[in-house]
Amino acid sequence: MIRVAAAVITDAHGRWLLVRKRGTTRFMQAGGKIDPGEDPAGALVRELGEELAVVVDRARLRDAGRRETAAANEPGHHLVAHVFVVDGITDAVPTAEIEEAVWVTPEDAARLPLAPLTADLLAEAAERTPGA
Repeated sequence: MIRVAAAVITDAHGRWLLVRKRGTTRFMQAGGKIDPGEDPAGALVRELGEELAVVVDRARLRDAGRRETAAANEPGHHLVAHVFVVDGITDAVPTAEIEEAVWVTPEDAARLPLAPLTADLLAEAAERTPGA
């Protein structure tokens, strides 16, 4: 089992910020593994700084619940994700292990190779959107 904190980052145009880690093919939410003794919100703030060079005040994180699914890059592993919505990020720069960061509409995202968690989150968002 892998415990992570993940960010649903959207902009004013309804686009989602997705990242792809170096050496992988699937796009996913920014975020990462929760270190021992670290709470999910603290882990996410740390990971967003490391991965996207942004400083996020944990007061800006809105808890979106816990999800469980298959891990994207660790075959045979189960992912437990603490998901947060993060508003106001516009200046993300891929750093550390992030090869690529892209802003995509949900329709564009559906054409990308997605991590299972990302596919689930996009499907949930589509269910809540009228006319989707």
